[in-house]
Amino acid sequence: MPNLPVSGRARTQRRAEAGDRPIASGLNLDPRHVNVIDESHQRCVALGLSRIERPDLGLLGRSDLAVARDRNLRLHAHAAPVMELLYDQIVNTESMVVLTDSTGTIIHAIGDDDFLSRASKVALQPGAVWSESQKGTNAVGTALMEEVPTLVHADEHYFHANQFLTCSAAPILDPRGNILGVLDVSGDHRSYHQHTMALVKMSARMIENHWLNDDYRSVMRLHFHRRVDFIGTLMEGIIAIKPDGRIVGANRGALELLRMSGATLRMQSLESLFGTSVGALVDRFRSPLATPMTVQASMGHSMFLHARFDWPVWTSLAEAVAAQVPGAAVTSAVLGEASIDAEAGSAQPTRPAPCAAPPAQLSKPRALIPADAQAAAVVERLRLALEHGIPLLIHGETGTGKEWLARAAHEASRPNSPFLVVGCSSLAPADLDSAFGGTGLGASAGTLFLDEVGELPKSAQLRLLRLIDQQSTAADRAGPPRAAVICASRENLRKLVDAGSFREDLFYRLNGLSVRLPPLRQRSDLMALAAGIVERESPDGPRELSAEVMQLLLNHRWPGNVRQLFNVLRAAVVLSTGETVISRGHMPEDFVEEALAAQAASLVEPRSVEPESAARPGHGSQSLEHIERDVIRRAVDAAKGNITMASKSLGISRNTIYRKLSRNERH
Repeated sequence: MPNLPVSGRARTQRRAEAGDRPIASGLNLDPRHVNVIDESHQRCVALGLSRIERPDLGLLGRSDLAVARDRNLRLHAHAAPVMELLYDQIVNTESMVVLTDSTGTIIHAIGDDDFLSRASKVALQPGAVWSESQKGTNAVGTALMEEVPTLVHADEHYFHANQFLTCSAAPILDPRGNILGVLDVSGDHRSYHQHTMALVKMSARMIENHWLNDDYRSVMRLHFHRRVDFIGTLMEGIIAIKPDGRIVGANRGALELLRMSGATLRMQSLESLFGTSVGALVDRFRSPLATPMTVQASMGHSMFLHARFDWPVWTSLAEAVAAQVPGAAVTSAVLGEASIDAEAGSAQPTRPAPCAAPPAQLSKPRALIPADAQAAAVVERLRLALEHGIPLLIHGETGTGKEWLARAAHEASRPNSPFLVVGCSSLAPADLDSAFGGTGLGASAGTLFLDEVGELPKSAQLRLLRLIDQQSTAADRAGPPRAAVICASRENLRKLVDAGSFREDLFYRLNGLSVRLPPLRQRSDLMALAAGIVERESPDGPRELSAEVMQLLLNHRWPGNVRQLFNVLRAAVVLSTGETVISRGHMPEDFVEEALAAQAASLVEPRSVEPESAARPGHGSQSLEHIERDVIRRAVDAAKGNITMASKSLGISRNTIYRKLSRNERH
């Protein structure tokens, strides 16, 4: 029976007395590192592993590897681009970057060709399992056992066959502290560099932060650090909180800064942790110009904190929670993430509650829709469909206002009933059960809005189909009024059906009435929308848009659609506080640069502020050249004649400026 673990100092002394060669000679050894390696070796002895026998080089079969990869598609999606960046830092160093799942199975690897060939001789390749029980002491397997970043250098590897390697591995954790997998850099032990582990740890943090932001994209996220300049870096702490102040997730940086475990942190609330409330954060950080605030953390340290959230939703939710409106509590189905019981560590069905009324700025979503005659007709068609229980399907690019349109139709047809928003990207079948019945939504004839229904997992698609059929059957038996169902998707569901990723029978059940919300660049009511947004965002008095700003608005391509327009104008209103006219100087700089570049480079043909001007002499086919000349001259004047600076501000080359100015001078 193997000896029981003893202290690191005693083990080191025992090695010296036995005349053993020091582990990883040449490294500046930390006693904690020696302790980790020695305990791993003892586990290998207890498993009956032999250091000198050739290790098992077997790989998973193709189908089993495919299953492992499918099971970890999301991990791979987050990790792959980070691995490419990491590999760029170590290229030509006889190394490779490895990604494993939580069992130590390699699911992806990239590296130098020569070293990949050498590594394959010890099965350091996709399909191999590098747990301690399979490969002895190694960075991946030992990191999984210890749940901390681990370096295993040269003869620290238990198997002699692996001692040509130096491996630096870091576990990848989800926001609740569960291990998702391991990121590892393995290379020839002669090319060991002490900075490799730092690169691996930073890359693992990057993956973890991406995962957290993806999990909680509809949840308020607190970004904090003791130093304000560290906010926005990989060193910042990130905490996800619900509208009632409960903490539901955190990144590794948050746990280190607060010196807490994940379980301990989730027992805290926003109030107990930072001494503030959700309402206070919403009030402060709904402005795009808000700067980080100073808070006192529960352990006594001052922190700089910045909150990020979807402000229209969170303003209403925070107000509802603060006012303790019955039935207005927000749950994870509304926010698009799974609810996990902290003590049991198991997924629990979530009981979504109807969204509270939208905030004052969006209290009348129809106001954002019907300025365009075509859109107004769409709202009326949706209203009639909802009143007759016909499912609705809204297509449109991201940011076109699909949810606003759904709210407008809901308020027009059933204004006194709840409107429930459910994100579909990671929805479980149990969440659908709660959405349909857990809140009395069906009994109140409310509206269920399924956002990005094309991302609904296959397991939940069948459940949704059955729930809709059950509702129809209940309605036929003169049961309680059923909930209306509105779905939205930026993807073409017909194409998803053809590709086999969306059920055809579900598509036909949801596609009762299908409408497409046009992108902002195709709408005729841009200026009416802009004026309405400015009016709603100007509580201190009316404002007007200058002619120059209107021209910039008309000629921008608006890739972010209505959402981008809303954010741009809201920032302009804030910057023009105390003034009655919004001028170019009040507009966000990136927006101005994009609009000017589009004009000068003729990416879009300018739409005139005055439509009738096209019929005036000199305004017909020459209007584009006149606008180009004026824009370029203003840019050159602003740069005080510096053509290089002007070209950068316009996003065009210096030669283009010279050519267009000389052409206009000749004419």
